[in-house]
Amino acid sequence: MGFRFRPVDASFYDLFAESAQHLVTGAALLTEMLTDDNDRSATAQRMRDAEHAADETTHAIVRRVNSTFVTPFDREDIYSLASGLDDVMDEMDEAVDLILLYEVGQLPSELSTQVEVLQRCAELTAAAMPRLQAMKDLDEYWIEINRLENTGDKSYRRILASLFSGSYEALEVLKLKDIVESLEDAIDAFEKVANIVEQIAVKES
Repeated sequence: MGFRFRPVDASFYDLFAESAQHLVTGAALLTEMLTDDNDRSATAQRMRDAEHAADETTHAIVRRVNSTFVTPFDREDIYSLASGLDDVMDEMDEAVDLILLYEVGQLPSELSTQVEVLQRCAELTAAAMPRLQAMKDLDEYWIEINRLENTGDKSYRRILASLFSGSYEALEVLKLKDIVESLEDAIDAFEKVANIVEQIAVKES
């Protein structure tokens, strides 16, 4: 009876786990940015450092793909997953940067729901990445991410309704809308990562 031998380069899984841990760091920094007594300049600098570290991990994944003859799963999927994880970090970095640059005084308390969703998505993604190697027990991950994305959507709509209720000055509305949209984009980016993981799992099953 014949069998297929497929050498496994475990470094890919380690790098994806590392990339997801950057997202946990980013979500924590985003949470710090929303606190009233936070040094926003210092937090924004730490976020830039975290985003740079995430970029380095993404580059390491790409270099590994380009130098490896046999990859653990399709090269296109590896590129897509690496890019998707990087996009999440970019969106969170943008939100932090906008909070700093726009010099928004008091951030609406409703933003905390979006950030809590992002934190949970980051934790789930970090927990899911090591399971790629066995391709087991991943369905609960993308199902929960989808549920969280729906929660984020509802929160997003309610925040927009609040912004346009007349309680805010016009300029503040424009600033806060940009920040809220960056947070929404980050949540959407997490769902895209989960969708990529689902596609990989289906192919490999």
